[in-house]
Amino acid sequence: MTHIDELIAHLDDLLDPASFRDYGPNGLQVPGRTEIQRVVSGVSAHRELIDRALALRADLVLVHHGLFWDFHPTGLTPALAERLRPLFKHDVNLAAYHLPLDAHREVGNNALLAAALGCEAHEPFGDHHGTPIGRAGRFPEEGLPIGELAARVEDVCGQPPLVFDAGPERVRSIGIVSGAGASYLPEAVARGLDALLTGEPREHVMADAREEGVHFIAAGHYATETFGVRALGLRLAREFGVEHVFVDVPNPV
Repeated sequence: MTHIDELIAHLDDLLDPASFRDYGPNGLQVPGRTEIQRVVSGVSAHRELIDRALALRADLVLVHHGLFWDFHPTGLTPALAERLRPLFKHDVNLAAYHLPLDAHREVGNNALLAAALGCEAHEPFGDHHGTPIGRAGRFPEEGLPIGELAARVEDVCGQPPLVFDAGPERVRSIGIVSGAGASYLPEAVARGLDALLTGEPREHVMADAREEGVHFIAAGHYATETFGVRALGLRLAREFGVEHVFVDVPNPV
């Protein structure tokens, strides 16, 4: 077993959450028992994930989307209470890492997506209040047709993406911002990238991408954000010898 403080200190040191202006707290959100043997990871801290984690006898639930957000009502709502109650009852910890887990150059959602899609290299992209949260990837010099890129995205993310194929014939560069990253299209244009991959589209993006000559791909908010939290759980298993289980609760959005 490993003390919860050791795990959280390791994750905080790895992800450096203090460097990000996020929409909610990162790190340990719900304290529970101190000794950790089993970690259950998942994308979002909703009731189904929590219930399944408890059924797996989790000591720590590790998520990308936590329980507390500055755009939600202040105070304990009935829905939030229903999520917290079973964690308190069973003395289970919950930790969340949002933008720091999107941004990380090794275990982040966007770096892992870049690698899985076959980028030869990638660098920071997607400025969020002075801190990049995405990656800009480069494919081999010959590039690849947009149809092949779309097929790779479907294979990696597990569902057909929405594709606005208005960019160049062969894609040699791509901006990647998982989740809700459609607003980074202007940065992709300014940096001369051939494509932008994110999770969710926005209404105006089709016309904007077409007029700017950039491919836009939306592969699903959930589908683009399973990578980092799973990698974190595997890292904890490797570094500390704890058990790790990733729980998939698919969301088509």
